[in-house]
Amino acid sequence: MPFTISSLVTFEEEIKKSRFQALATPVESEQEVKDFLEAYRDPTTTHQCWAWKIGHHVRFNDDGEPSGTAGRPILATIEGNELTNVLVLVNRWYGGIKLGTGGLVRAYGGCAGQCLVLAEKIELIEKTPVQFACNFGEWAIFQYELNQQQIDYQENYTANGVEVLANMQKHQIEAFALKVQDITRGREALKIIEEPQDD
Repeated sequence: MPFTISSLVTFEEEIKKSRFQALATPVESEQEVKDFLEAYRDPTTTHQCWAWKIGHHVRFNDDGEPSGTAGRPILATIEGNELTNVLVLVNRWYGGIKLGTGGLVRAYGGCAGQCLVLAEKIELIEKTPVQFACNFGEWAIFQYELNQQQIDYQENYTANGVEVLANMQKHQIEAFALKVQDITRGREALKIIEEPQDD
């Protein structure tokens, strides 16, 4: 069962006069990763190294540290904690003492690991994107249902009614599909959006 973390956590430590600060946050998409890194860009740091994992996709960045000494150890702590949909950013302010490659691996991996220890782990519930359409008159009923079940959705008003994109947990789909047929009297159906498969 995959786990993610519930919210942003931070951890700071000093290692041989260098200050390290780790920030771990849950992320759902590459866009969220970009937005977070942009929001936390800090020109006062010497290095801003990071790693993230979303599903089976991973990326990491050493940001000028020797190759393999920062991003990869951060990623290793994410995977070692059996987490996904997580981004960990580790900032370093250089204090004048070189740590060497082994020292850097331990510093970045250790700081990221300490940060993740502080995070509350939550079970990651996989959601499936679905879509359906309805008349304006039917939308209030669907809106109520979606809110009752705490389903994330986006509505788009068209000339003919409302088109809805939603992310549903697997167990919600079947009952909701029946509801769509019922309320629209068989005119509309709930469609599962197939995700493009990456190799």
